[in-house]
Amino acid sequence: MTAEEVTNGGQAMEGEDITQKRDGGVLKLVKKEGTGAELPMTGDKVFVHYVGTLLDGTKFDSSRDRGEKFSFELGKGQVIKAWDLGISTMKIGEVCQLICKPEYAYGTAGSPPKIPPNATLVFEVELFEFHGEDVTEDEDGGIIRRIITKGQGYTKPNEGSTVEVTLEGKFEDRVFEEREMKFEVGDGENLGLPVGVEKAIMAMEQGEESLFTLTPKYGYGNAGNAKLNIPPGATLQYKLKLAAFEKAKESWEMNAAEKLEQSAIVKEKGTQYFKDGRYKQASVQYKRIVSWLEHETGLQAEDEQKARTLRLAAHLNLAMCYLKMHEQSLALDSCDKALELDDSNEKALFRRGEALFAMKEFERARADFQKVVQLYPANKAAKAQVVLCQRQIKDQHEKDKRLYANMFQKFAERDAKKEAGKGMEEKCENGGAVEMEDSAAPEETAA
Repeated sequence: MTAEEVTNGGQAMEGEDITQKRDGGVLKLVKKEGTGAELPMTGDKVFVHYVGTLLDGTKFDSSRDRGEKFSFELGKGQVIKAWDLGISTMKIGEVCQLICKPEYAYGTAGSPPKIPPNATLVFEVELFEFHGEDVTEDEDGGIIRRIITKGQGYTKPNEGSTVEVTLEGKFEDRVFEEREMKFEVGDGENLGLPVGVEKAIMAMEQGEESLFTLTPKYGYGNAGNAKLNIPPGATLQYKLKLAAFEKAKESWEMNAAEKLEQSAIVKEKGTQYFKDGRYKQASVQYKRIVSWLEHETGLQAEDEQKARTLRLAAHLNLAMCYLKMHEQSLALDSCDKALELDDSNEKALFRRGEALFAMKEFERARADFQKVVQLYPANKAAKAQVVLCQRQIKDQHEKDKRLYANMFQKFAERDAKKEAGKGMEEKCENGGAVEMEDSAAPEETAA
């Protein structure tokens, strides 16, 4: 970088040109060196203090005056170009001066009333900390991204997209896998990828290369991966490059005929996944059917019946997948939605009963199994489940009786102790009065 200077009221202000074009648009002067070698990356959340002045020294803004650090995501266009550029060159603890030409600041318009048009600005900035971007839906810190190379465009892969990626997985600086892959999002776990890798890919743009840190929840969890020599509870690092992807069509991109056609295809795909014991992958396919057809209106009678049949099958199959994955509340929800379409559906009632039984809601489960028996007398499994529910309810009643009996016994014992204690207290009060009179006599005599 070359050193340049800007005149401030006749006084030269020096700095290094940090622009890619070397057009002198942003000059940087380090006033206090930072520590470490790491610099912020695109997408990182950075925390700074700053004081902004015009070239004549007039202060127009200061986070220090407000007593609160300013934070933003680097490289996302949330601040002026000069800041995205300048702060990406700073280290933790560094204090620098940025001299920003109008084209890297507020341009010909300025920012009235404090910043006039075509103003060159001077910022003193101190960088306190930075950390990667959390790309999880719940923002639980489980998948942190640091962008090495920004991608192009604004679209990202979705469920069902075909992606081409290069990946490198590390655990404690040890590379445990390197692969170039082409696969469909939703099938990653079957290929040995942690769930967090697919979630990370779905946050990327084409051509992007990023570093991702995955907590155990999004890695190999408490089980680890013996084959890859990954211990339980390990935090993993993945370097991913999304070379290309073909996005799966969203609901709004398809007409009714395409939705019906694709729903039939993914239903078969989901069924095959289920037969192979890949319940999570199967559930992804069934959820796609629901998303495509749930709000589809204006269908002809024949197509309406096809859509209804596919939706019902999707909810029933989702319930079955969730039961296999021990996600009872989700199974319950899928059964409820199936029963909205067919309130006497045998499978929906039976599977809801199974979910409720697993949740130890035995009376509600019995009601569902009894309804199955009532509507479908030949269902021997439902009859057996009614017996099991009754046994569980009886056992629970016996436990409750013992619990309440113990509670009442304890209450009775406590009350008895209180009464005994009260009697002793009255005795002590009477006895204490006599003793005080007796003990006072010798003291008076002695006096």
